[in-house]
Amino acid sequence: MKNKLKTRRAASKRYQITKTGKILHKKPFRGHILEKKSSKRKRFLRQKGVVKKGDVKSINLMLPN
Repeated sequence: MKNKLKTRRAASKRYQITKTGKILHKKPFRGHILEKKSSKRKRFLRQKGVVKKGDVKSINLMLPN
């Protein structure tokens, strides 16, 4: 019997998999120093971004289930 693959807990907190299989992430640059950023920029940073094609394989290894 093979060992169960464990999920990387840090990755599971940072990424979300959609029903179609895309991986979403929180956009960066929204943590602090927000005074100089425009309202429009901050509003678009609220949305989730889709992970780039080159990173998908490594993230899928971290999230086996």
